[in-house]
Amino acid sequence: MSHDNNVDVDTPLTPTFIVIMLPTDYAAVGGIVTVAILIYSFLRLLYNAFLHPLSGFPGPLIYRTSRLPYLYHMARGDLTFTLLPLHEKYGPVIRIAPDELSFTHPDAWKDIYGHRVGNNHNVLELPKARRFYRTRGTLPNIISEEDRAHHGLVRRVLSHGFSDQNLRARESVITGYADTLIRQLRRFSVSSADEEAAAPARRIPMNLTAWYNWVTVDIISHLTFGEPSGCLDRAERDPWIEAMNGTVLDFIPLQILAYLGFDGLINRLLRAFMNTNRNHRTCTRNSTTLKKIHSCGDSAGSELTISMDDIDRKLTKNPVVTMADPDLVEKILQKKDAWNLSDDEILGNAAALLIAGSETTATLLAGLTYLLCKHPQVMEKLKQEVRSRFASDSEITLTSVLELKYLLACLDEALRLYPPVPIGPLRTVPEGSGGVTIAGHVVPGGTDVAVWHWPMFHYSKHWERPMEYRPERFLQEDSAGPRYAGDMNYTNNTGLYSADRLDLLQPFNVGPRNCLGRNLAYSEMRLVLARMILNFDMELVEPETDWIGKQRADFLWRKGPLPVYLSPVNL
Repeated sequence: MSHDNNVDVDTPLTPTFIVIMLPTDYAAVGGIVTVAILIYSFLRLLYNAFLHPLSGFPGPLIYRTSRLPYLYHMARGDLTFTLLPLHEKYGPVIRIAPDELSFTHPDAWKDIYGHRVGNNHNVLELPKARRFYRTRGTLPNIISEEDRAHHGLVRRVLSHGFSDQNLRARESVITGYADTLIRQLRRFSVSSADEEAAAPARRIPMNLTAWYNWVTVDIISHLTFGEPSGCLDRAERDPWIEAMNGTVLDFIPLQILAYLGFDGLINRLLRAFMNTNRNHRTCTRNSTTLKKIHSCGDSAGSELTISMDDIDRKLTKNPVVTMADPDLVEKILQKKDAWNLSDDEILGNAAALLIAGSETTATLLAGLTYLLCKHPQVMEKLKQEVRSRFASDSEITLTSVLELKYLLACLDEALRLYPPVPIGPLRTVPEGSGGVTIAGHVVPGGTDVAVWHWPMFHYSKHWERPMEYRPERFLQEDSAGPRYAGDMNYTNNTGLYSADRLDLLQPFNVGPRNCLGRNLAYSEMRLVLARMILNFDMELVEPETDWIGKQRADFLWRKGPLPVYLSPVNL
């Protein structure tokens, strides 16, 4: 063999020579891979734009071809705001991602969230979108439950606790905490006069975001566990509730990762995290010591330890609950064995009740207070209605407050302008279903669909002056009795807003999975608002601040403090 560097053509290709002849230009290999990825991505974009089953639906090209713009606005917390101008431009049905549609069409409420009959009998109910709900935590609960039959069982147990009849029976609980709220605000809102220093009493800014949270947490804690959290008495937030609310909000990064295709990995990590703490989370009726139950942590993966002595006592003290007036957890425990409910399910549903039953109601009360303070003419009219009807707090009951038509209109208009849940609850058209008809459009399987609350409630085709706070749009001239958001037959009669689609205001959703606590939320909102108006004149500490406009709208609003001066009224 010659001594030069060339390989003789007759030399056998031994393994040594094969290794020597392999490409060593990694930059070239990387370039080939990059080009291949770019070609694939380009072809994928072309497919999404022109060949995808949803290619016929309107929307911006960049949204129709890629999920990235959607995720960008989700990360910014302004996705629901971004969709409104898109609907104004493209119409009531738009494509906002390669496999997702957003609706502001009037028929979408029932077609997406209602029971499906007739031509759609092959799909009785559109299931919840897994990518949206599965990254919200690992504990099973009525909000994330996918199984239709099991959801119905748990809902039937809890629904009685939220019925009008039961709430009237528990009215003293709600009014009691409303009384405590007023008493504490009267105590803290004005400093005592200093006679020696000749200093008059002065107003102290009250953070009503916090106070509304405290009263709603105390109410739902009492209804859920039979005792309050003590927030109002301590004048501080319960760290357990605060941690759970933060956990719900901080799942946005995990949700973005799920959309990028990492949902399987996320779920495995969350399950592994929960299993690691399984020994701490075990609660049985034979346990004799306080157990610590762990929930999923925040987006950084930190552990959240929750002391659940209330649930532990109920699991241990009495194998068969026999209370004549059981709270919500006890109602679940009564069915624990019959329905094979796990301790995780009991905890998950208790946590869901606490969050959903406090945060959303407090959000609306804070937003409504802000809107009233920003519209002094509306505030004056409301004060006149309340103070001319009631002389004391004891006169304001769940029944008597229904006579305040202007108050109810103010409440409904706040729900429209500042819905407690600003996003759209996602549903998925099942694969292999042959598609379903939504708002007159055949939507293929595998498509996520939703009515996004903010766009629906601000869409100019449905609302006159949609960005303005105008309670008069909800005033009724007939005497058919009080109406409220969620009434599908709710219509206006005459005037500037006669064409408004009041029936489309569904802040608590519709169908078999609508908000279970709607009646409780309305009861609290009406009662607390009426008593606040009766007892205080209110003034924003920072009237120039756009309190709503500066908030992020994730699954819930990321509210900041709402400092308000309260001037007590002598009753």
